[in-house]
Amino acid sequence: MSKVLIIDTDKRPLNPIYPAQARQLLRNGKAAIFRQFPFTLILKEARPDALVQPLRIKIDPGAKTTGIALVNDSTGEVIFASELKHRGFAIRECLESRRSLRRSPRNRKTRYRQPRFLNRTRRQGWLAPSVCIVVLIISKLGLQSYADLHSLEAISQELVRFDMELMRNPDIQGKEYQQGTLTGYETREYLLEKWNRQCAYCGIKDVPLQIEHIHPRAKGGTNSITNLTLSCEKCNIKKGTKDVKDFLKKDSSRLERILKQAKKPLVDAAAVNTTRFKLFEVLKATGLPVETSSGGLTKFNRNQQNLEKTHWIDAACVGTTPEKLIVKGVKPLLIQAVGHGSRQSCRTDKYGFPNRHVPRNKIHFGFQTGDIVKAIVKTGKKVGKYVGKVAIRSSGSFNISTKNGLVQGISYKYCKHIHKKDGYSYAT
Repeated sequence: MSKVLIIDTDKRPLNPIYPAQARQLLRNGKAAIFRQFPFTLILKEARPDALVQPLRIKIDPGAKTTGIALVNDSTGEVIFASELKHRGFAIRECLESRRSLRRSPRNRKTRYRQPRFLNRTRRQGWLAPSVCIVVLIISKLGLQSYADLHSLEAISQELVRFDMELMRNPDIQGKEYQQGTLTGYETREYLLEKWNRQCAYCGIKDVPLQIEHIHPRAKGGTNSITNLTLSCEKCNIKKGTKDVKDFLKKDSSRLERILKQAKKPLVDAAAVNTTRFKLFEVLKATGLPVETSSGGLTKFNRNQQNLEKTHWIDAACVGTTPEKLIVKGVKPLLIQAVGHGSRQSCRTDKYGFPNRHVPRNKIHFGFQTGDIVKAIVKTGKKVGKYVGKVAIRSSGSFNISTKNGLVQGISYKYCKHIHKKDGYSYAT
């Protein structure tokens, strides 16, 4: 069961408590809510020094989503878990859009701009913004925030490596190949992620899947990763040595999707390869002992304990794992990086023409768009209790996005902060 984080009056971490104990402390007025996400209590009275059990934070970094788990090594209990969704690919799309706008004057008659000297020089260890943001988010939100609320004793990181050259060219050897070997596990795991853990031909899930050649080897097909897919046993036998175009000639839409998916670039594997050692350096800088592990060991630990495949469970299985991992009742906190808005001072329509102005002042009556608020309206047509994200107006009439829909025209006088905007959205 997920436990509630708690700190003392001096903001020092204490042992997490069960939800029933947290409710009792709040009911008796002995504690108050310190932070909403992750939910944390702070004691109102000093408590005698108690023995605090140190925890291990485990991180399973990914290109799009990172799993984080806090595990008690002595008991095997998962105290807290979260899944952090990055915005690296969104940043890449914004940079590509900005680049296209920057290059558009070259096709028009505009003034000549003299090139700046050495404006392309990159310092040693430079990372692309879309990749660097992943390391920053994990270190800031995934490590520093938990270090403030827990007594951490060690860190475990999955330091996975994808061999890009071998995945593209299985015959590479000698001088052409100096980057280690790629085991069958990484190939299979990559295909499982690429093809959404289902048969490419019939779409069936939760059955044993086999690695299958799209263009059969009997007709000149290779072992390149772009020629491999996943198939159930029934479809694999039925296809045999047929070419995929002959096998799916009656299902053109599925054939087109498979051929398009097969040529999909290895962007996810490249992102993980780029950030793995940078993240390792950031974790080592904390001064805590850092344990590294492979993806194969993570999968072995998960299969040994018959656990399902999720990001936070993968994180809990990273590295040395207790004999019995207790994950029952754990509800992971789902975190998505959404950023702090845009610098764009004028919004445009789909044709690029300005249609509305963005005011300079972002805060009105102490609120800003994106804050999570609670509004209790006791009079008027909007009587009720509303909790959700707020969209502010300078007039003081706010809109609140609740789980039941959008509520408009709520006065700022009824609103109370629950969680201020920090660039992330939270859910359970």
